[in-house]
Amino acid sequence: MRELLPTLLAWRAAGEPFVLATVVATAGGGPRELGAAMAVRMVGGVPGEVIGSVSGGCVEAAVIEEAARVLADGRPRLHTYGLTDAEAVGLTCGGTLSVVIEPGRSGTANLDRVQEAVESGSGAAVVTVIAGPPGLVGWHRGDVLRANGYAALADAVARDADALVDVGESALRRYRLDGCPEPSAGDWDAPDVVTVFFNVLAAPPRLIILGALDYAASLASIGRFLGYRVTVCDARPVFATAARFPDAHDVVVAWPHRYLAATSIDERTAICVLTHDAKFDVPALAIALRSAAVYVGAMGSRRTCEDREQRLREAGITEHELTRLSAPIGLDLGASTSAETAVSIAAELVSARRRGSGEPLRRTVGRIHH
Repeated sequence: MRELLPTLLAWRAAGEPFVLATVVATAGGGPRELGAAMAVRMVGGVPGEVIGSVSGGCVEAAVIEEAARVLADGRPRLHTYGLTDAEAVGLTCGGTLSVVIEPGRSGTANLDRVQEAVESGSGAAVVTVIAGPPGLVGWHRGDVLRANGYAALADAVARDADALVDVGESALRRYRLDGCPEPSAGDWDAPDVVTVFFNVLAAPPRLIILGALDYAASLASIGRFLGYRVTVCDARPVFATAARFPDAHDVVVAWPHRYLAATSIDERTAICVLTHDAKFDVPALAIALRSAAVYVGAMGSRRTCEDREQRLREAGITEHELTRLSAPIGLDLGASTSAETAVSIAAELVSARRRGSGEPLRRTVGRIHH
């Protein structure tokens, strides 16, 4: 949903009627993750423009058809789509997904504040009350859920929203009216049980590229395309310029190890060292390998990588810490050009981020979508 925010804000500012659909639950081989969203702008009561996706194409037409009815009566709806003998519309992959479809005026009441929270790096949780007693109003980070006398419930939802924003995960949860978790799955509309969806819009994950080379320019472009906030850092001002890296969000002139020591690195950060020069690489990697970064990769030939590893050992890096290093960087795609190399690195980044095997899908078994 984060990618839709600018367009949704523009539609709302222009007074354009629209409907928002959000994936709140998946099972089996669902192609999209929790929080995946699409919006339908209505023109003259009929769909006029669609952005985003909830299924990758399987059920979008059904959602668009439902959008007109939602806009007409102003009532949110929950639909579950799957592949059954009775359904003409479903997921050909065999999974199921549940989608909340709601009028834009109710589902996006605080989007400007959500956008501010995301841009500031704090993130936000947009909460949708899917089922429960009347009077419950959604909460998002910085506000308090108004629960019409259910104070304990409001506190429980607020605490869970904060915790989910901290880890960057969306979730569907059920509560009793006293705020205690309801562990059973049960029906959506079970009495005295509140079903809440937390759509977490975390700040973008970071991609830190050390070394302002041609490879870095291609990697910055694909990194931005993948949704990372991209930083390129190099100690040489003649190389580290905004003009050379138009797709990077930040271009920093500094010694890489000093930059890493001063910046924030969390478990959603990826660090790619492209300099393959020991005086830059070793001090920077010594910091990166001891950080919380989800991925640390370094470019270089086999010989360069072996020499670098020995220098890192001499600098005090343990064998266990060295196991975190992906070097040579990237997957074996036979890449030659800087653009192809960037694809190779990006493929390994996605694999690390999503815990993929890196194997061709035809050689794997089980679910395609994790």
